[in-house]
Amino acid sequence: MATLPLFGHVMELEDIYRRDLNLLIALRVLLEEGSVSKAAIRLSLSQSAMSRVLGRLRSLTGDPLFTRHGQQLIPTQRALELNAQLTAPLDILRHVLSPEEFDPAKCEQSFKIATTDYAMQTILPFALPRIYEEAPGLSLEFAPLQHDQLMRQLTSEGCDMAICRPTGPVDPLQSDRLGLVSVFCMVSKHHPLADKTLTLEDYLAYPHAVIAISDGVKALIDEALRGHPEPKLALRAYHLEAAVAMLDSLPLIITVPADLAYLVGEKYDLVIKPLPFEFKPFDYSLIWHPRTEHSAAQVWLRNLIKEECSRLIDTRIKDMGFV
Repeated sequence: MATLPLFGHVMELEDIYRRDLNLLIALRVLLEEGSVSKAAIRLSLSQSAMSRVLGRLRSLTGDPLFTRHGQQLIPTQRALELNAQLTAPLDILRHVLSPEEFDPAKCEQSFKIATTDYAMQTILPFALPRIYEEAPGLSLEFAPLQHDQLMRQLTSEGCDMAICRPTGPVDPLQSDRLGLVSVFCMVSKHHPLADKTLTLEDYLAYPHAVIAISDGVKALIDEALRGHPEPKLALRAYHLEAAVAMLDSLPLIITVPADLAYLVGEKYDLVIKPLPFEFKPFDYSLIWHPRTEHSAAQVWLRNLIKEECSRLIDTRIKDMGFV
């Protein structure tokens, strides 16, 4: 083996890759034990194998590293210098290779979550207090979720997780179900149907507003109404408030996730009505890329969101009588 004076110059990564870095661990153990036989026991090697390791170390460093004094190994000056230089990198390696521990109270990380406006209005606000209570130094960024770009958002755009209704298979992404979400209708108190039981005929006869934050509700409604005439679409709006503002001038029916209907209905004094046809509640999910699967911080945040949001969604769905 060619003699390479370690630490004499900055080596390229490729050069380091070609070296047996286990030899440096063996050097530290030899220095700590002061004995080939004791070092061999500690590294689970035979004494002859440990002697060969010492020979390779001498060849690598170009220095005898130790002299004998009875049964004791006495380090050379070069060995002592190497020992001092190895302390910091070996401590870093111990930290890097040790199981990751996460203390939310000390967390100062930033997390980016792709989510729908629906989740931002009706789910996350109920989880955020606990998140910031446990991790006051944490920061969150919310990005508008794009169903057709979900993989890109969770990879190149740096989102850590997404909260949404899956619109198809999510493989190879990971996912966890948060709970069931159903759908209700909203009309103004002045709507002709405000004091009537909503029938399918009425639902199909009156104009509708579609809201982007409904997270694909229109497609689910269309599927449930297959074989019937399409509802009359009068307004398509990104923000729910834009549709609500039109309720005094148009007899609109706004169909949105049920818990959003209750929150908005109470705020704007609207009349809430169940759908006049069979509709199966849909799953809301937490989705993440495998790259974050084993991160202790990510696992903590996912578990907390799942715990808080699942409890909230399940409570609402039961209170509304869907299960």
